Amino acid sequence: MTMSIIRKILISLAVVLVILAGLAFWLTRPEKSELTVDELSGTDPVITEAKGRLIPSFQIVDPIGWADRAAPTPAEGLRVGRFAEGLDHPRVIYTLPNGDVLVALTQSPKWGGRGIKGAITRYFMKRVRAYGDSANQIVLLRDGDGDGVAEGRHILLNDLVSPSGIAWHDGTLYIANHDALLAFPYALGGDKVTGEPIKLMDLPAAGHHWMRNIKINADGTRIYVAVGSGSNVGEYGMGAEEGRAMIWEYNLETNRQRPFAQGLRNPNGLDFSPWTGELWTTVNERDEMGPDMVPDYLTNVPVGAQYGWPWIYWKDKFDRRVKAPVPAYLAEYTRKPEYSLGPHVAPLGLVFSKKGNRMGQKFASGAFIARHGSWNRSPPSGYDVVYVAFDARGNPTGKPMPVLSGFLTDDGETYGRPTWVEWAGDGALLVSDDTAGIIWRVIAPGVEPAGAIEPVKGERLRARSGLGGDAAASFGKDDYARVEPQQ
Repeated sequence: MTMSIIRKILISLAVVLVILAGLAFWLTRPEKSELTVDELSGTDPVITEAKGRLIPSFQIVDPIGWADRAAPTPAEGLRVGRFAEGLDHPRVIYTLPNGDVLVALTQSPKWGGRGIKGAITRYFMKRVRAYGDSANQIVLLRDGDGDGVAEGRHILLNDLVSPSGIAWHDGTLYIANHDALLAFPYALGGDKVTGEPIKLMDLPAAGHHWMRNIKINADGTRIYVAVGSGSNVGEYGMGAEEGRAMIWEYNLETNRQRPFAQGLRNPNGLDFSPWTGELWTTVNERDEMGPDMVPDYLTNVPVGAQYGWPWIYWKDKFDRRVKAPVPAYLAEYTRKPEYSLGPHVAPLGLVFSKKGNRMGQKFASGAFIARHGSWNRSPPSGYDVVYVAFDARGNPTGKPMPVLSGFLTDDGETYGRPTWVEWAGDGALLVSDDTAGIIWRVIAPGVEPAGAIEPVKGERLRARSGLGGDAAASFGKDDYARVEPQQ
């Protein structure tokens, strides 16, 4: 090999190294936010149109775990303790009618991603412990002596596939793997599920968002399944988004499913409003539009609702990065989210105030939300549990109020990441902390159990299904946006 060729090879290598060094420098110098999370939260947040970025700006917050006896900071009047610890990535919590607590020990399936962008995303997700080997278990925790600590622990179910959603009704335990909704026979008080499951419906497998959270209605006739998108803004083609970015309804009486609400990039927590009985959800909005856009949100989901993803956000803002043609009339009936939770806060678990809760008068009428925390905002956002107050008619008001904070360190690290919220049988609020392997128990000492919230009386307005009509009527895909582009 001549010296000339060697010199050219060395020059080429030097150029590559300079490019890689420049990329590394850029990734470690995230774009700074210009607005506060409060300015971007509430019922009337600042919403701007922004240009997308090819590669998102990263602000990685490495989890370091909690020291012995250390804990998050509760709001004034509340006390926090450890209900359970030493768990392998606890995510969803579900309390059975007898007070036993079920926890999904789970992580995402091995996601291949696509290209350099996928490889970079996987690297950073591993750093924040959001990607790795999954325990694939449902564990039962039992506080037999009522001291606020679960001394009993049993593996209820094993060999699942990235499970998340949990519900129980009338002798049947429902579990959502990332790719299917399953039903198991299970009697309350049992320490193990022994029967074979019945598969109720297939679900789109994993992808960009893998959690499949579920909520069963009060009479046990319908299950609602939240399924996130397979991409950020449909960059792999809308064919890859079939069945995603929506909430499904499964009818246990007819064994049929239908789309219930669409255009939700990544819906997660689900709960029914105690004021109206309507289903609400938390939604993780799109990325790669800078640190201040687009806010994640809390909203109601009437049957047939459409929230615009991927073409539209916040009712009337178009995302120009989306290559797929805009469905006809989409802008006319895209709904505006009810409440902004702030940009990139990653809201997951959601519960409304419930009869018998022991959180005190300050937190007596609203929603509790676990904000898992950002990976692409500077300064970081989320990493807390917040409360959103609701008025007497069931409408969110004000700004998010802290319930649990102190998850972030002064050195740009995090002790843990709040993931899910659920009511314990004794009225305490349970909070899963997935990277720390802890379930926290929050309570207002000495308070009496809360009474029930008064339901709103009077005839409610009917939700629109597609382009109009009776929202209670049967509907299918044709009731949503037409697939042909606007003229």
